[in-house]
Amino acid sequence: MPRLRLFGPARDAAGTASVLAPGATVGEVLVWATATFGPAFDEVLATSRVWVNGEAAELDWLVVESDEVAVLPPSSGG
Repeated sequence: MPRLRLFGPARDAAGTASVLAPGATVGEVLVWATATFGPAFDEVLATSRVWVNGEAAELDWLVVESDEVAVLPPSSGG
């Protein structure tokens, strides 16, 4: 299973920074995450970017066990 890494508000909504997540595509991983972590996570996901192994990813990207899928919410600065 790929590793799902969560940052900022996504981490807060899920209650974890990292978890192994089932799925053969980015989209499947995110569907699992939404079902697992609930509506608060889904709300954060709607405004987040998703990266696989450091590259911006689309939902149909294939993922394997060694991949890292990262959810990066928008950052706020000051």
